[in-house]
Amino acid sequence: MGSLVTALASFCDIKQRGGDWFVRIDDIDPLRIDPNALEHITKSLAAHGLSGDGPMQLQSHRLTEYAAARDQLADLCYFCNCSRKQLQGGRLYPGYCRHKQTFAPDHAVRVTADHKPRQFLDRHKGPYPFVANEHFGDFIIWRRDDLVTYHLATAYDDGHTHSHVLRGEDLFEMTAPQLFLMEKLGLNPPEYTHIPVLAFPDGTKLSKRTHAPALNTATPEANLRNALHLLGQQPPKATFSVGQWLDWAITYWRFDAIPQALAPFSEADYD
Repeated sequence: MGSLVTALASFCDIKQRGGDWFVRIDDIDPLRIDPNALEHITKSLAAHGLSGDGPMQLQSHRLTEYAAARDQLADLCYFCNCSRKQLQGGRLYPGYCRHKQTFAPDHAVRVTADHKPRQFLDRHKGPYPFVANEHFGDFIIWRRDDLVTYHLATAYDDGHTHSHVLRGEDLFEMTAPQLFLMEKLGLNPPEYTHIPVLAFPDGTKLSKRTHAPALNTATPEANLRNALHLLGQQPPKATFSVGQWLDWAITYWRFDAIPQALAPFSEADYD
């Protein structure tokens, strides 16, 4: 249900503005990819009438572009082979490897954070000022196992292909370093909107890792109504088809009705 809530919010928000809606799959880590995930996501979106206005975008198909972006940042980067044990307990990278400019096997690539004050405006959460070396420090853009990181891949994609991004607030802290990379790559950042995520009563986000129940795609009409209710949209007590629910949602979508926090998830509410 948590993924549906965010997907539905982004769909309604951009459609009401007359824009196009695109789906991107972050599949850049082969060790963490569920081989059935793409099929499950595709079927779930289709069951709820959430079709993109173009082909589904797979990050695994853009590895060459990400490598070129890494090379474009070379003057700001250095190689690092610090272990997690060495860095245990530290919030910011202490700079042990800043002198390493020569590549060696089993080294990651870190970008150097600067002292420049910056700010971005989140449409739901408001202004967020940050200073790179104080808020996130030097961070990895290319892993030691030769894989692009989420930060670089997402910054590249958002800066090249999207004018508006609406996602869960669990990714809010990722935005500042991604905007930093976009600036260094000379890209135009999109408008960002981070909305509350669905969580269990103890505050834990719903996910496969936290054993959240799978969304029942056999009841898409009820799922859409529940998602709209969670988003503060006050859906009617009506027997609508999937298409009718989406038409209603786009027509009556109120961004300012999204609550600051979603009601806690309870399986009993969705039986």
